[in-house]
Amino acid sequence: MQPTNTQDPAYFHQVVDCQWACPAHTPVPEYIRLIAQRRYDDAYMVNWVSNVFPGILGRTCDRPCEPACRRGRVEDHNLPKPEPVAICRLKRVAADFKTDVRARMPRPLPPNGKRVACVGAGPASLTVARDLAPLGYEVTVFDAEARAGGFMHQQIPRFRLPEHVIDEETGYVFALGAQFRPGTRIDSMRALLGQGYDAVFVGSGAPRGRDLDLPGRKEAAAHIHIGIDWLASVSFGHVTSVARRVIVLGGGNTAMDCCRSARRLGGEDVKVIVRSGYDEMKASPWEKEDAQHEGIPIINMHVPKAFVHEGGKLTGMLFEVVRAEYDAQGRRQLVPTGEPEAFFACDEVLIAVGQENAFPWIERDVGIAFDRWGLPELGKGTFQSSLPQVFFGGDAAYGPKNIITAVAHGHEAAVSIDLFLRGQDVAQRPPPHVNLVSQKMGIHEWSYDNDPSNDPRYKVPWAQAEKALASIAVEVELGFDPATAAKEAHRCLNCDVQTVFTPNLCIECDSCVDICPTDCITFTTNGEEAELRQRLHAPALHPEEPLFVSPALKTGRVLVKDEDVCLHCGLCAERCPTGAWDMQKFLLLTAKAGDAFKDIAMSAERTGV
Repeated sequence: MQPTNTQDPAYFHQVVDCQWACPAHTPVPEYIRLIAQRRYDDAYMVNWVSNVFPGILGRTCDRPCEPACRRGRVEDHNLPKPEPVAICRLKRVAADFKTDVRARMPRPLPPNGKRVACVGAGPASLTVARDLAPLGYEVTVFDAEARAGGFMHQQIPRFRLPEHVIDEETGYVFALGAQFRPGTRIDSMRALLGQGYDAVFVGSGAPRGRDLDLPGRKEAAAHIHIGIDWLASVSFGHVTSVARRVIVLGGGNTAMDCCRSARRLGGEDVKVIVRSGYDEMKASPWEKEDAQHEGIPIINMHVPKAFVHEGGKLTGMLFEVVRAEYDAQGRRQLVPTGEPEAFFACDEVLIAVGQENAFPWIERDVGIAFDRWGLPELGKGTFQSSLPQVFFGGDAAYGPKNIITAVAHGHEAAVSIDLFLRGQDVAQRPPPHVNLVSQKMGIHEWSYDNDPSNDPRYKVPWAQAEKALASIAVEVELGFDPATAAKEAHRCLNCDVQTVFTPNLCIECDSCVDICPTDCITFTTNGEEAELRQRLHAPALHPEEPLFVSPALKTGRVLVKDEDVCLHCGLCAERCPTGAWDMQKFLLLTAKAGDAFKDIAMSAERTGV
């Protein structure tokens, strides 16, 4: 293996698994340390620079960071079900306990004469507006609804995301100078371009829910609803009750929101029926668990065949029972089991089997190319369409995903718009800002807590079931209190505090090998990676996780460190007699448009330890 290039920021970035997995690359360990010190304002601002909506995401994020968390892997043999740090819920702590942070937000520069229109007031458009408004751009956000937030406001139930949280965090965007035009539906791209905007960002989401064309669908239409439309009607107060028996079709998070909402609106017999297996459902594991915790069964491997009705009155549904078979390439096929069709009685059905993009308002001769799936053809990483001044992001760019991905798209699109309007090449992306600083405070003392807690993951308290299920507006999760949050924060392994090795100081005494609690350090002869991974002191079993490999040392051997199971405890650096090891905190901030936010995050980081 070749020596590891630690000058490449991507190497240390990948070691911080949670930040690497986050689409917006939020510096997770940094804000968790600040929460442990109860410095909630600093923690909030570190979040806000990256993900824009800490309070919203602290309740609703799909949490790609948590499956990546090293805590779940290093405890693999210690606990029957090792769990990651509660990263998402700690983000909410920063939002819940901060004070007024508006004074810490950037002051807009004087107007630069450039005008940008954002179509839709969802997370992608709001991120573009937040990033560009402080730079002097005149940003106008259009939305057909009266309040900003897009699907965050219209489709996520209030028992998961209170309205005041959405209003507060969308309000920060407009406080920076972006203008909001509520109740204004854009129905022509040509007309919008004709208004003289220098750039247009399309963040209109994937607003059309998929339907099921099955026998009985038209006859019983009054009792069958598209899930996302139904959730919007609930959010706006147009729907306040449901029938007693409700079937929800679909296995994603929208289906989970539908069934839990129906339970609160009077549904006594609510069930989710899905064609896939339980583990293959697209819904987040915790969303499925929450639904089941509220007494909602999930029935798997049932393919809907027909809506059963009597004179237009829905009485139930018929399903074909299937099983999954896989070919040599691992492709799944659902095969009928031969069992009789299953009948489930119901009075109402909510269809939540997916969403589609809909751009009827974009004229096909305006110059924007679309692919065969109806999605815009965009420059890789730039989000620029074939019409150079038009950019896309969020669900409107690549189809339905989640809030944090929409935020990441918004950041990149804002960089592109800024470069485009300054006459620069949008493909030349600015590099991230990287900081690597020793945490040494003495011979054996570090400026961070290198003794993480061995406690299992703490549970977030819930509201009492009778109270929570009695109202669509009662928030179910209550969030951590400060004491519990501090204890959960101490479970973090500080993966951003890197073990930095200086080869020419090493005398190969093996002291670091002797003291390493996870046997992640090995002095050995070099070799091909697959073979080398097998003969380390502890075989490196996760090839997707990097190995650190030193240049050849004085004996000709190399030092190999398995980053996968390193605890970042600093014992190697404490034991090393020559100082060849050091613990250095790595901070990576992805570049934002014009870098209006770099100093905010760096300021919080400089005062944090």
